[in-house]
Amino acid sequence: MTVVWINGAFGAGKTTTARELIELIPNSTLFDPEVIGGALTHLLPPKHLTEVGDFQDLPIWRRLVIDTVAAMLAELGGTLVVPMTLLRQEYRDEIFGGLAARRIAVRHILLAPAETILRERIAGREVPADLPDGETRIRQWSYDHIEPYRAALASWLTADAHPVDSGSLTPRETAVRIAEAVGSGAVAPCDIVQTREPTAETLASGVLLFDEEDRVLLVDPTYKAGWEFPGGVVEPGEAPARAGMREVAEETGIRLGDVPRLLVVDWEEPAPPGFGGLRLLFDGGRLESGEASRVLLPGPELRAWRFATEQEAAEMLPPVRYERLRWALRARERGSALYLEAGVPVG
Repeated sequence: MTVVWINGAFGAGKTTTARELIELIPNSTLFDPEVIGGALTHLLPPKHLTEVGDFQDLPIWRRLVIDTVAAMLAELGGTLVVPMTLLRQEYRDEIFGGLAARRIAVRHILLAPAETILRERIAGREVPADLPDGETRIRQWSYDHIEPYRAALASWLTADAHPVDSGSLTPRETAVRIAEAVGSGAVAPCDIVQTREPTAETLASGVLLFDEEDRVLLVDPTYKAGWEFPGGVVEPGEAPARAGMREVAEETGIRLGDVPRLLVVDWEEPAPPGFGGLRLLFDGGRLESGEASRVLLPGPELRAWRFATEQEAAEMLPPVRYERLRWALRARERGSALYLEAGVPVG
């Protein structure tokens, strides 16, 4: 099962190209995630919708896109062609990572005509006469997203996707180039961690590593939202502390010589769609001078990493993870482990 994701700025010709592409790739189907946005107007309260400027900013939209792609491929098999602009790397990681967790390969294509051509296409785009505020909702929306598109190109998008300059091509010619690139293997599946979604409670181990200023190492995983500590799910038959050591080595390249000391055991309550479970944090100790420089650059596992003070971590971590860190730091100071339930010490 494969997804061909056609990315690009508004006006790049993604949807028209996708319609041509399904005629060229055998057993392929078109899925436009815009239908998910339309469905949300019937599913969510109007007040909730007015709090965001873009459907993509709603976690439910991103999850429904993942679930719908998986369901369509399970029903139809073959290849799904998805024309959709993704300009925020964390959203790309969340969606592509969610698909990878279901063993669905994603081939990422970028339609990249020159900006002058983009603006000409936007200016000539037809606006339905019966659409209220159509000029603002369609044409101005496209203009407003040129700058975010330019920023994505400068930071991550070009290196992540296979570019196709469609400026001088018809949609059919563009589709032919994409089909040839996909068929020849020139567009490889995205290199992203495949982490299966849990189906029951899980046991996970994290390890706190400190620099010489006692700042804690935080990482930004590609396969889930938000900053985190190095660590991950404990495999069946694996000792929790050893699992933390393994995850640290896999994510950062740092190999711990000693088994880390337990700081907190935190019971995370189920919060659908999550199942919760036990979360352990260990003290991996202070990295020696120069050792931090050996942390691997961001790759399939990590988007970024940095050392943070406790105050900085409060701004970076989701509340439940920050509470776990806060009590782990207190346990480290006292020299004794703490038992938490939903981030609150008990006993």
